[in-house]
Amino acid sequence: MDYISVKARAKINLTLDVTGKRPDGYHELKMIMQTVELYDKVFVKKIEKPVIKIKTNLEWLPTDNRNLAYKAAEVIKERYDIPGGVFIELKKTIPVAAGLAGGSADCAAVLYAMNILYNLKIKREELAAIALELGSDVPYCLMRGTALAEGRGEILTRLPACPEAWIVLAKPAVGMSTAAVYKAIDAIDGYSHPDTEGMIDAIKKSDINAVASKLSNVLENASIPMCPMIGDIKKMLSDMGAVGVLMSGSGPTAYGIFKDKETAQKAADNVKKTFNIRDVYATKIFNI
Repeated sequence: MDYISVKARAKINLTLDVTGKRPDGYHELKMIMQTVELYDKVFVKKIEKPVIKIKTNLEWLPTDNRNLAYKAAEVIKERYDIPGGVFIELKKTIPVAAGLAGGSADCAAVLYAMNILYNLKIKREELAAIALELGSDVPYCLMRGTALAEGRGEILTRLPACPEAWIVLAKPAVGMSTAAVYKAIDAIDGYSHPDTEGMIDAIKKSDINAVASKLSNVLENASIPMCPMIGDIKKMLSDMGAVGVLMSGSGPTAYGIFKDKETAQKAADNVKKTFNIRDVYATKIFNI
């Protein structure tokens, strides 16, 4: 085998809670993550020249070690003494810097692909440890599905599959600094916290209405004042028939949960037209 193609899928947060700050500067998190069907295509190929080459469909995306996919290839190549080089092509669909873990998903896809391509037989735990070195969301992106994530996001507990539903994702055309969002949340007191156990119960009962009623992300308290359009999009999605709405990660992507494709697509079309934003997608919950 000389090449492999992998789908790197986006994630959403069903819940996100900040429970404290760690001595290392990271925040203690408790959140429920869910994979959706929206994906980047990641193509990985062996090449003779001992270099790492990346090609993407986005001209402005870094193709050196500022790119997590490059870093993943670099770590595997050096740690496992891989001869020759590797060519990686990223066909991006997941919006960048959106709270959807697109970069982390690409990174996880390269780790997974190289493990198979070079027949390295790296055990799951070892690969997860490498993933954590590269980013807090990368271990989850390797696992995928429905999971409780704690610590920095690396302590993962597999949960039963989330009930099926349509998801409309909408990313405002603004940059959102994750560091700035966390700094802002540190300065806010008295916000309500997610009912994480209630969400887990709703997932176990496979009740999409109950899941929708438990959606909660404390970072909205910081992100929405920075980008009011997030709140406006949430309201429109709700008005268009979403049974639940939330911001994913530190934003700025907002999403709505819908019970059928037709309603979801109509909502997506309306949001795209009303807010004049490009990155709007009607997709589905993805379970492994």
